Amino acid sequence: MKLIVAGSTGFVGKEVIRQALRYPTITSVVALARRTITVPEDAGIDTSKLKCVVCDDFENYSEDVKKELVGADACIWLVAITPAKLNTMPFAEVEKICLDYTVKGIETMSPIASKPFRFIYVSGVNAERDQNKKPFLMGNYSLMRGKTESLVLEYAKESSGAVEACVAKPGLIDAPGHSNFVQGIMKSVLCAVVGLPRVELNQIASTLIQQAVTGIEKETLLNEDLVRIGSKVLEERGLSS
Repeated sequence: MKLIVAGSTGFVGKEVIRQALRYPTITSVVALARRTITVPEDAGIDTSKLKCVVCDDFENYSEDVKKELVGADACIWLVAITPAKLNTMPFAEVEKICLDYTVKGIETMSPIASKPFRFIYVSGVNAERDQNKKPFLMGNYSLMRGKTESLVLEYAKESSGAVEACVAKPGLIDAPGHSNFVQGIMKSVLCAVVGLPRVELNQIASTLIQQAVTGIEKETLLNEDLVRIGSKVLEERGLSS
């Protein structure tokens, strides 16, 4: 199986790459990003499966990049601007990266991929698909992410079975040792006050890979689904959850 991991240099992307290289049925992992990733050195990882593909422009894929994507069976799409970085750039740029890049990605990959092509889009728990329901917090951002979810699912439905899509909606993604003490306290307060659910990094990575490899359980995976599926996969593979 050939798997594309788009946005492979990020927090979740690195863990997806690490786990995917251990997966026996995954024979090829394409790490698609603006720069090459650091190759994992964990025991049991088959780095010969990994191909780093640098994409300078996610709105205009070069022919060289397209050649590396041909025949892919699935893509885990992680290209996005997270809420933590929302205020670091104009919203128009955020929308381009989160929405335009995603739409262009599925449009570019699906015609040259294997059929059916599984496209796993990672969004967020507060993304709102109903454009008439603007959330109080990060309203424009939440609507934009929700619109992107809808566009991905609509594309799959209109593909006559050529594309199967899934939207993952995690809450706070956490991992041991990733945050310092102060950050850990702030995350706990945020979860308590806002009611933001948690999912462990290894759980969401395991879930995303499992959906890409064995098939999509349902078109929308909520945070509790990511925890449930990820915990089961980690247990079955003899890994800590």
